[in-house]
Amino acid sequence: MSRSRTRPRPGRAVRAVRLAAAAVAVLLPVTVAVATEPAPPDGPTTRTSVAGWRAPVPGAVAAPADLPAQRWLPGHRGVDLASTAGEPVVSPAAGTVTFAGPVAGRPLVVVTHGELRSTLEPVDATVVVGTVVAAGQVVGTTGAVGSHCGPAVCLHWGVRRGETYLDPLTLLGRSAPIVLLPLG
Repeated sequence: MSRSRTRPRPGRAVRAVRLAAAAVAVLLPVTVAVATEPAPPDGPTTRTSVAGWRAPVPGAVAAPADLPAQRWLPGHRGVDLASTAGEPVVSPAAGTVTFAGPVAGRPLVVVTHGELRSTLEPVDATVVVGTVVAAGQVVGTTGAVGSHCGPAVCLHWGVRRGETYLDPLTLLGRSAPIVLLPLG
């Protein structure tokens, strides 16, 4: 008579520990690589991407993107960058100005970069629709009225591909900080 030996299944706690250990094994090299990379100075203009994108103003991130899972859900569809009224605003990448004017009482500039489109507000435009701009070329100045950050002034920068919003910081080689959460 042959007996088959089966190992008992580990309990829930043991499985949770093994899963956590596997997660650490996967994430630790990434965390170490990020932690050992030289820390950039505060602000979104510390790196430019391979594609040549740059922040439209040199200020620090006042509010990161909080992109909703569905188009109709609430969220923050772009980033707010600290600025001052009258500060020059540059095109984040080469493109064509496709809108310059007020929307809902706020001055807005839209630059289309191929399949991507940047919206910059509040921006008092110094360019007209149809102007071809280079990355870093001034398109206007930060408006004193219409800022998300009142009473402080900031520039809201949104980026869309078709109807899908993107986090503009990813175009700069940055994104919001990664936060590791506990399992379960």
